[in-house]
Amino acid sequence: MGAAQVQENFKDVNKQFSLTKECERAARILSEFVVPPKFGELDDIIPADILQRCHGIAVLSVIKAGFIWSGRVGSGVVCARLPDGTWSGPSAIGTAGMGVGGQIGAQLTEVVMILNNEEAVKAFEKNASVQLGSNVSVAAGPVGRSGELAAAVNTSNVAAVYSYSKSKGLFAGISVEGSAVLQRKDVNEAFYGRPAPPDQVLSGYIAPP
Repeated sequence: MGAAQVQENFKDVNKQFSLTKECERAARILSEFVVPPKFGELDDIIPADILQRCHGIAVLSVIKAGFIWSGRVGSGVVCARLPDGTWSGPSAIGTAGMGVGGQIGAQLTEVVMILNNEEAVKAFEKNASVQLGSNVSVAAGPVGRSGELAAAVNTSNVAAVYSYSKSKGLFAGISVEGSAVLQRKDVNEAFYGRPAPPDQVLSGYIAPP
């Protein structure tokens, strides 16, 4: 991905943010994590069993750039599975941070977080800022057929959040532990046409427009 494309993605993530566009982007990103790139290639996707058991899904697009000092900013959505098996409307989220490192240039990373239990969903509902690894436990999620088998065997000691990330179309192995995910109530209000706190959206109390 060239510098020009990264800049365009950066503009898309930040300057043209709307929850409608973010939902469209999230659907595209999620499909890249769950649909095999080629027929029969199942080793680089999120196992179906994990998706079927999850309590919620969060998707983020994150731009990281810098020279000596590095910064990152991202936006996305989170949805929760309701007790009747249907899904809540989307709630807007974002992330931002600064750091020191040797990175030169910019990189777009797409992140999918699988919320494995109610604890994880409640963290996104109740906390203005969810500190991954602190408010909820997080681990790199299993992938492919071997990952599905491991997840089926190990159901008692599962992190609250599984994270998956891709950069330039490849699994990046980038840890989100320590990242803060922020609620964006102003974006919710613009989308729903009324105050829409994340807990009311993710519980299904406020339906999608």
